[in-house]
Amino acid sequence: MTVRMRHTTSHTHNRRSHHALSSVNTTVDEKSGKARLPHHIDETTGEYRGKLIKAPRVKKERTKAEKYSHPGHTTADTKHAEHSDEQNLKLKKQNAHDGGTSIPLTRRGV
Repeated sequence: MTVRMRHTTSHTHNRRSHHALSSVNTTVDEKSGKARLPHHIDETTGEYRGKLIKAPRVKKERTKAEKYSHPGHTTADTKHAEHSDEQNLKLKKQNAHDGGTSIPLTRRGV
């Protein structure tokens, strides 16, 4: 059996002295009335110590179509429209050869 090292109460208290959590200090802005960190720009007004530093943050209103559309996202209809006529003929021949299924031949057990 190994000898365990001594674990004194002073060592335990020194380690636990950093466990205390402190709350974040915030100040209330005079003009907007919103909470902000001290010595930081107020995001709603864009001011610091009464001077305009940057343009105020404005929340952009989006329509439902803009909200749910993703850049670079295409639907199945637009993907088919992008194929050229040669590719469409090639796909039709391939589907006729497969029997109209999109399952590869190796997966069907043939």
